[in-house]
Amino acid sequence: MKPNVSVREDANEAKQVARSAATGKEMSWLARLGYAAKGVVYVIIGVLAAQLAIGQGGRATDQAGALQTISHQPFGQVLLIIVIIGMIGFALWSLIQAVFDTEGEGRKAKGVVARIGYAVVGIAYLILAIGAFGLVTGTGSGPKSSTTTAQDSTALLLKQPLGVVLVVILGLVIIGVALYMFYRAYSANFRRHINLMTVSARVRRWIINMGRFGYASIGVVFSIIAIFLIAAAVQHNPHQAKGLDSALKTLVHEPFGSVLLVIVALGLIAYGVYSFVEARYRLVGRG
Repeated sequence: MKPNVSVREDANEAKQVARSAATGKEMSWLARLGYAAKGVVYVIIGVLAAQLAIGQGGRATDQAGALQTISHQPFGQVLLIIVIIGMIGFALWSLIQAVFDTEGEGRKAKGVVARIGYAVVGIAYLILAIGAFGLVTGTGSGPKSSTTTAQDSTALLLKQPLGVVLVVILGLVIIGVALYMFYRAYSANFRRHINLMTVSARVRRWIINMGRFGYASIGVVFSIIAIFLIAAAVQHNPHQAKGLDSALKTLVHEPFGSVLLVIVALGLIAYGVYSFVEARYRLVGRG
């Protein structure tokens, strides 16, 4: 046997061992906890936004604000620890999706972009979990809001050579993500990732429609974020950039803003509920 063949076989065997460890039973449970934690976060964001829209208190917030809300509840520290563990699980699972292509995205341009997206989501949730850990230990004020993060990142990019171009490109990428969310809502192609064989046809339709509504609402939010990011580039003003919290606030000031915010808020709640469905029925660990 040629030496290079032996090395290749050893590398393939090591890769298979790594994949098995990364997609094993323990990681599977951690990933499911992650989907449930994501569901909790988005339901809180949606409920607070809906309350704001109908004048019953509430506020436009994001993932960081949702974690703050959890920490202020009875037994909030315990609940927050569980959610943080879940977010770490979701972050790790997203990175596994990127590295081992568990979703079968492939190595063509579309698949590579999707896998990069998984990696970005994983890193974002890991940063969010680390920031939230400060709330538990009392060593920090929690993770930064999405608007603060967006403005800081935009300011950093604008200082670079061709900074305006870079920010515009980022805005166009986010528009691409928004369009993909609308496509997922229209095509319901997310169905291939969940196993609903054990539920009735009526419940199956309800779940699919819930997912469609959720993805469409995420698409609306990403569209708003992208538009303001491009505006920040054109005006060379990083304070024009907005995150999820500010995007929701923007809806209030539009014609029929309260109605729009209620619809999007209900969509975010639907996205959270669909995440609970994923926690139970998602195909985790396949590749």
